[in-house]
Amino acid sequence: MGRDGLLVPVESSTQTQTQTQTQASLKKKTAVSRSWISLDHNGESSILDADKYTIMRRVQINARDLRILDPLLSYPSTILGREKVIVLNLEHIKAIITADEVLLRDPFDNNVVPIVEELRRRLPIENAVYHGQGEEEEQPGVQHDVESGEKNEFPFEFRALEVALEAICSFLDARTRELENEVYPALDELTSKISSRNLDRVRKLKSAMTRLTNRVQKVRDELEQLLDDDDDMEDLYLSRKLAGASSPVSVSGAPNWFLSSPVIGSKISRISRGSAATSQGETDIEELEMLLEAYFMQIDGTMNKLTTLREYIDDTEDYINIQLDNHRNQLIQLELFLSSGTVCLSVYSVVAAIFGMNIPNILNKDHGYAFKWVVILAGVICAFLFLSVISYARHKALTHQLCFSPPINNLVAVSTLCLNFEKWT
Repeated sequence: MGRDGLLVPVESSTQTQTQTQTQASLKKKTAVSRSWISLDHNGESSILDADKYTIMRRVQINARDLRILDPLLSYPSTILGREKVIVLNLEHIKAIITADEVLLRDPFDNNVVPIVEELRRRLPIENAVYHGQGEEEEQPGVQHDVESGEKNEFPFEFRALEVALEAICSFLDARTRELENEVYPALDELTSKISSRNLDRVRKLKSAMTRLTNRVQKVRDELEQLLDDDDDMEDLYLSRKLAGASSPVSVSGAPNWFLSSPVIGSKISRISRGSAATSQGETDIEELEMLLEAYFMQIDGTMNKLTTLREYIDDTEDYINIQLDNHRNQLIQLELFLSSGTVCLSVYSVVAAIFGMNIPNILNKDHGYAFKWVVILAGVICAFLFLSVISYARHKALTHQLCFSPPINNLVAVSTLCLNFEKWT
């Protein structure tokens, strides 16, 4: 029975270990396999539970570009224009935009749900207007005029891009306002009372501000890089490239059977895209440039708020340094007075030590009044020395000068000095 009793918990422990291992493996699998949501022109959505290979075959994207959207990897904010897709990685917004659908990752995330609702609301309305204008201009036997429709309305990919940029700019601006509402009262409280609790609170807020500044800076740099490169902006025109690739005969005059060769087909596609770019590229780039500039100004305004907030924190640190220098100066003054008094008393102690020696002295015989005069003269000499040191210090303005220390840019060092001052006082 004893052996059986010892064997039972071992078997149960092995079973629990296997169960925990299977649960951990299941968690890892669920963490790797992420869900997607697909939204088309009509705003209709469908949830996709697909792995990366299925997504690669669906949108014809390579693994390197899809790896940017992996939430397990830390990639900076990126907007990439490829042949048939736009890869969008802006904080929590990880999307793949094609000419006819939007694939958004993690649709059940709390930060992504409002974006999905906004895409459902805005995509079908503008798309209906866009198609309505195209149907009115369509005539039998005449090619559909895509360029006139694009002049009146943004393409599908730009409408989706606009929703994503608006969402990320609003998200970062909201985080900045929340940080401002916490930082300014904390700094005002710190200037009124320097304590370890207030210093630790401001230190944490400063760390949060630094992280938020880096996030805003990455989005701002990505938009600025797009605005500086016209070729990257041209790569974002998926509808124009699709329209150019679907009608190579009207541009190049080559027969359709040439498309059977991939080399000739790719050349015809490049020629068609080049002719479309020369005909209306400047206007399209100007429209996209205005779109990007609008959100660049918004994200730049958020960056200016954070810069102003950092300057206010730096000014508060300088003010705290001045206050600490003032307290340090008061301690040095007190130390000067105490050191001067100690020197004067040491003179008095020397006199007492001399007369306290067990050596025969003529003043000890028949001179009872000598004790009184020695005490009085020693006290007068000590007081004279003390007043001389204090008057010299005042004459040299040593007691009125602040002992300014080098700037302390770290609130941790400031808090250490504050704690030391609290111990002294």
